[in-house]
This record gives sequence, C-alpha cells and structure tokens, in this order.
Amino acid sequence: MRISRFEEIEGWKLGRELTKAIYVLTRKPGFARDYGLRDQIQRAGGAIMHNIAEGFDSGSNAEFVRFLRYAKRSCTEVQSEIYMALDQDYVTKKEFEELYETARLTRAKLGAFIRYLQNAETPKPKPVHRDQSKPGTLNREPRT
Repeated sequence: MRISRFEEIEGWKLGRELTKAIYVLTRKPGFARDYGLRDQIQRAGGAIMHNIAEGFDSGSNAEFVRFLRYAKRSCTEVQSEIYMALDQDYVTKKEFEELYETARLTRAKLGAFIRYLQNAETPKPKPVHRDQSKPGTLNREPRT
C-alpha cells in the first residue's frame, strides 16, 4: 500500500490521539497552573505529529527516518513528563497508565515504520550459488 498523505501513517494517527489526551489532562486545575510542565508536555505531544508530517515531505527515506526518530524521542519525552505529572498528583494512576501506554504504542509503531523504511532502501545482495562440479568454490551471478 502506498501512503499518499501523512494523515494515513499509523504513528501520526496515534500521535494525534496522544496529543489530544495530553491537552485534556493539562486542562485539569492543578496541571493547568503548572505552566512549565503543561507547556513542555504539550509541545512534546505536538512534536510527534509535526515531525512525522514534516519528514513525510522530506524527499527521501533517509531524511524521513531522521524525522521519525525525532518523533519517537518525543514519545519518550512524554513518558518522562507524565511521571512528573503523576508525582505532583496532576493525574491519576489510571490516567498515567493510559497516557504512558499510548506513548509506548506510538513509539513502537514509529520504530517498526523506521525499520520498514530502512529495509526498503537496503540493496539486496546478489545470490551466491555453489558450483557443484568443484567442491568448495562459489560462483556469483555475472554482474550486468
């Protein structure tokens, strides 16, 4: 399947869900007043979506992978920041677990997509055939 729009990328869809959940949680009274943490976790969530979108339009798989790695790191940043929110009692244990799991799943999808793109660009080696007439020798297919 060919992806024609960044909105079709599973990691972007999950990043959008994660960002939406972050914004819901950061509206809670205690969280909303912690401007530093609130702004940082909102920026990290948005960075997931934005880096995927920006990388999609980069022109090469290698460049796209670079942006996907940025997005993946932003998932990890969200996971760390949600610990801070839990420690400050801005979120419940259940809210923490749900947000953490969504970030983990998003990170995993991005990792799988990165591996897929890297494998798509890796040149496949020419097959090696054994010459049955001479034991211990290898014959490579002729280069064209």
